[in-house]
Amino acid sequence: MCSDRVRTLWRSLENCTLCPRKCGVNRLAGELGYCKTGALPVVSSYAPHFGEEEILVGLSGSGTVFFTGCNLRCVYCQNYDISHQCRGQEIPVSELISIFMDLQDQGCHNINLVSPSHQVAAISVAIELARRQGLEVPIVYNTGGYDSAETLQQIDGLIDIYMPDMKYADEEMSRLYSDAPDYPQVNFTAVREMQRQVGNLTIEDAIAVKGLLIRHLVLPQDIGGSLEIINFIKAQVSLKAAINIMDQYRPCGDTNEFEALSEPPHKYKIEYLKTYAREKGLILID
Repeated sequence: MCSDRVRTLWRSLENCTLCPRKCGVNRLAGELGYCKTGALPVVSSYAPHFGEEEILVGLSGSGTVFFTGCNLRCVYCQNYDISHQCRGQEIPVSELISIFMDLQDQGCHNINLVSPSHQVAAISVAIELARRQGLEVPIVYNTGGYDSAETLQQIDGLIDIYMPDMKYADEEMSRLYSDAPDYPQVNFTAVREMQRQVGNLTIEDAIAVKGLLIRHLVLPQDIGGSLEIINFIKAQVSLKAAINIMDQYRPCGDTNEFEALSEPPHKYKIEYLKTYAREKGLILID
């Protein structure tokens, strides 16, 4: 039996308001909203992963579970086949629990939930039940950052490490490149809620165990509004927030239609942003 709040999350699928889209479809009856996902978890793949931040990977890897679908439509998505084309398999919650336990048994330092926002009801059921079966490693909520603060409040205590993207500071940019004009407002509110729940990043024996780790992918031509995001983090999240200023943008997905996305940002721009963040007192994580 799950907690009242997790049952409430599950019942919300009947008129889905899990994410800021608030599609209102009955996912329990098989209706699909913006995320193209029903009530049960849909997983593309899972495995120990060594391509994440070093403090997540350690020696044994981050136990990464890639969830299919997304509540964003980022035209440059590097997991396009999973997020846009929805490559994956629907599984029962019991199988998701088995995946969590298997990753822990393989020695992974954490369970890394990639793109969980639209599947958080089923994920929350799995976390609660898996913990009763002996799941002990930290849970990482690895999200595009388009999360409802109300939903995040419902999972308070289930998540050890929040790892949200902060993609944009400008509504027009987020509308054009991710089909989410309200992304900045929603994202800023969500990140503040995440910080409230878990606080600054805590690292023990070179491995992250709890806290907030923000990711910001530097986009070409300052599409993301990087300085504004850094200033927001310093002023409204934490004086010592942890941030990964990411330099791996490359044209992919549907970027052929957007000239501004045709080339990666210059390296000197990325180094400038890292220096700026350090000068603001933020903790840089690579």
